[in-house]
Formats: sequence, C-alpha cells, structure tokens
Amino acid sequence: MLPANIPAYFKKRREILGKKEPQAAFFFPSNRELIRNDDVHYDFRQDSNLHYLTGFPEPESFLALLPTSEAGKTHRSILFVRKKNPEREIWDGERYGVEGALSTFGMDATYPIEELDARLPELMKGVEKVYYRVNFDESMDRRIFEVLERYRRSQGRSGRGVIPVVDPREQVGEMRLFKAPEEIEFLRKAGQISARAHVEAMKRTKPGMNELEIEALIDYEMRSKGCQRLGYGSIVAGGKNATCLHYRSNNETLNDGDLLLIDAGGEHQYYTADITRTFPVGRKFTDLQAKFYDVVLKAEKDCIALVKPGIAYTTIHQTACEILTEGLLSLGLLKGNAKELIQSNAFRRFYPHGTGHYLGMDVHDCGLYMLNGESRKIEAGMCFTIEPGLYVQPGDMEAPAEFRGLGVRIEDDILVTATGCEVLTKDVPKERAEIEALKS
Repeated sequence: MLPANIPAYFKKRREILGKKEPQAAFFFPSNRELIRNDDVHYDFRQDSNLHYLTGFPEPESFLALLPTSEAGKTHRSILFVRKKNPEREIWDGERYGVEGALSTFGMDATYPIEELDARLPELMKGVEKVYYRVNFDESMDRRIFEVLERYRRSQGRSGRGVIPVVDPREQVGEMRLFKAPEEIEFLRKAGQISARAHVEAMKRTKPGMNELEIEALIDYEMRSKGCQRLGYGSIVAGGKNATCLHYRSNNETLNDGDLLLIDAGGEHQYYTADITRTFPVGRKFTDLQAKFYDVVLKAEKDCIALVKPGIAYTTIHQTACEILTEGLLSLGLLKGNAKELIQSNAFRRFYPHGTGHYLGMDVHDCGLYMLNGESRKIEAGMCFTIEPGLYVQPGDMEAPAEFRGLGVRIEDDILVTATGCEVLTKDVPKERAEIEALKS
C-alpha cells in the first residue's frame, strides 16, 4: 500500500524556499525513467531536490512553487502527477493519482501532468523570475521555454522579453547543506548500516574470492539491514585495481598478499553514507603495506581532529597534503624539501584527489564551497567526508618496484557539531590491529 501521510518538514522546506524570493516561481521536474536495454528500465530514483521539497516518489511529476497573495503565505505548492490508470497499475504498481497526491503530500493543488503546458502560463501571474535547472532534461527544457514564451505573450504588448531563468541549485543547495534533525538521523542510520556491511566484508574476504562476490555481500548487508538502495556503485578493488580511483569492473580474483580497497555506502530514506576502507585480502598487512597504510591513517585521523565550527573548509585538504607529503618523503617515494614539494603539488602524483566532499541526499552533495572568493567556514549541521589516500600507479617506473600497484584510501562521514564533530561511520574499524583481529 502507498503511505497515507507525509512528514510536515517537507512543507516547511517549501515555505523556507518561497520566502527567499517572494516574486519568483520555482520549478522542479522529476527524474526521468531510463531504459537499460530493450524494454528493461533502470531502477527509478526520484530527483533529490523534488524529494527534498515534497517526498513524492513517482516519475512524470513536476513541482511548481508559485507566488500567491493569500494571507500568511508567499507561495502555493502545485504538483503535477500521473493520473490513476488501473491497467498500467497492474503492470507497474499503484499510483497516487491526482486526488491521492493532493491528500497525502500537503499540496495546495494537484493536476494531471498532461495539463502542465496549458496550466502553467495561467498560474504564473505576478512572476518576475523563474528558478529552473536548464540542461537537466532537453524535452522538459523545451516545454518550459514554450510555457515562458506563452506567458510573455499573455502579458500583451509590454515590450518585455522572456522573464529571467535562474538555476535553483544554489538556493536549494544552501538549504540542503545544513542538516535538520531528521536528516541527521537518516545519515546516522545510513552510516551505521554501511559500517556493518564493511565489517562483514572484512571478516569474510578470503584469497581466491572474486571482487564481485564481495560486492554482492555488501549489497545484501546494506539492503537487508534497512537501506533501500546503494548511494552509488560500489568500488571493490583488489591489488593494483585500488590505484584506479573510480574502479567499477569488480570482476577480478583476490590474491593473498594484496590489499582490498572497498568504497561503498548505502542509502537510507534518500540519505547516503560514503565509506572507504583498505585491508588485507589475507590475514595481515605486510611490513611495507603497514608503513604505507599508516601514512594515510595519520592523515585521516589528524584531519578529523581539526573539525569544529569556524575553521576554513580548505584547511582539511591542506593538512592532508602536508601529512601525506611528509609520509611520502619517509617512504622514499618523494625526495627534497617538504615545503617546496607541497608548493609544487608534487604529491599529486600519488594523491590526485581532494580530501572530501559534502554528503547528504547525493554522495557528492550540494552547497557552496567558497563564499566571497574564500573558503567557507565550517558550521554546525554540515556533513562531509574526509578521505585521504595514496596510490602508486603500476606503470610508475620512477617509483620503487615494491610500491607499484599499491593503493590505500580511508574515508569516514563527518557531522559538524556545536563543539566539534561526530564520526557517523565510526563503527567500522580502521586501526591495523583491529582489522587484523577481525580476520584472525
């Protein structure tokens, strides 16, 4: 059965957004259903912004927030949805329909999606600006610009052009950047479930298994414990495959003596975790692997220790680069003066990515990283990853042979609190001794 009610925070979010620009309209189309092959679809997942503002889960839907003169309100919430269709529902599942969407999702009005083009120009009276994400869906772009042209013509011979269209990602992104209590609980739950899945992978990985088996194990553990889907495609990279940052083949045999890097996170109620751990396929790290691993672990732990309101976000990455550079010098992978090596970005040969990203409904979540040309300061309620790593490419002939093909990344999810931070993914170990104890 379909849910019969929706939490009040969805309506509150729409009210907050509307107050930002009382004379603007905000348009949010749903994600499209995509064909995988022939008549087989990819699993549908609602657009994050549309879900954030409505909770409505169906495709072929469209939210319009439109200015109103009603007392105590800045905007009306109007949702266009698919009509009820008993024949299609036999095949595809139950739909809310126009009436069900109105009663369940706290809208001011709902209409069939087929009426979008005809109704929008009539509903736009008084609109001075439209927030809409162009280039997300070409067919929807055409429909929206035809609507705006019809609206322009309906105003008579005014001499004005089509009203401005502005990308809404910054407006909504700044709202989504700061997590409300309900969002924190979803992120915490996603982190806990995902951490347990990583622990099971550590326990059960054995030489001779295939990367695909571990991917299947992680998928099962996350879904069976409460995640509706994965937040992104899992990376299960044994040996030299760990040096490919977005390795996705996940089809090679795991060998004793190699390390296994797993980057995987489950999505709970549309909020995702993002965890990376690197551990031995066999029972123990070799001495060389341990030294290499400890450099990355120190960088990750020291960066987490920095997190508190008021520090510049870029400080985290700068700190990681300094620690990793010192480690690369101690390992003999770099030579020279640490300060000069950092200034020349010499470390990027072994550390080509950033030290983290915002986290929420999307694994690379929205929100501005810079304000007024400077790194923004961290504030309570923000959530992001911290994920230093080191990678020696198999074909790097300048590196000592024993390091070639070695890749390590350690990643946790961090919630900024009023006085410091909470590590949402702390339940999966990263100390070498704890990892080896799991595998003994």
